[in-house]
Amino acid sequence: MTPPTGVLGTGNAHKVRELQELLADTPVLWRSLAEFPGIPEVPETGQTFAENARLKAVGYARAIGQWVLAEDAGLMVDALGGEPGVLSARYAGEPRDDRRNIELLLQRLKDVPPERRTAQFVCHMVLADPAGQIVAETTGLCRGRITDAPRGDHGFGYDPVFEIPEYHRTFAELGLAVKGCLSHRARAAQAMVNHIRRLVTSGRWRGE
Repeated sequence: MTPPTGVLGTGNAHKVRELQELLADTPVLWRSLAEFPGIPEVPETGQTFAENARLKAVGYARAIGQWVLAEDAGLMVDALGGEPGVLSARYAGEPRDDRRNIELLLQRLKDVPPERRTAQFVCHMVLADPAGQIVAETTGLCRGRITDAPRGDHGFGYDPVFEIPEYHRTFAELGLAVKGCLSHRARAAQAMVNHIRRLVTSGRWRGE
């Protein structure tokens, strides 16, 4: 029997690869949104990560007519009142650029001492059925601190400046193996796996 399929509601190739690895234990074949080139991008107009994740999951599920797992994630820096928050990907404006985002973040933190550079990554995941009904939601958090300069060659986004205190290394230095256990996205995915397995086992995923 062919495995049931689902669609990852993101056009970000880095996120697709990471999510496919995090969801490898589910009995679902995960496809990328890039396989549906005619689908218009769902605007992220929400004020929170949860709102944006819901918009994407529902919007893409209705457009494609398949199960869709969408997420919205970002960085919240305590000394900046939670910035960049939902604007993490476009913090320095359009077009989106990781390097410029990091440069702006470090500039705004240049006079902030190390003990006050605390931050957290947040990820909210939403699973919607082919009719666009929300079936499950999970959230993952990861605490850390912002470094004075980028370090490491792995990862994407703010990974080079987000240090895990227990390891004294940034996500970009730790690599995907460790990040796959500790990250906000990993924690949200681990909680979502249980929902997915239940839906497949019950037959609901295939519409049985």
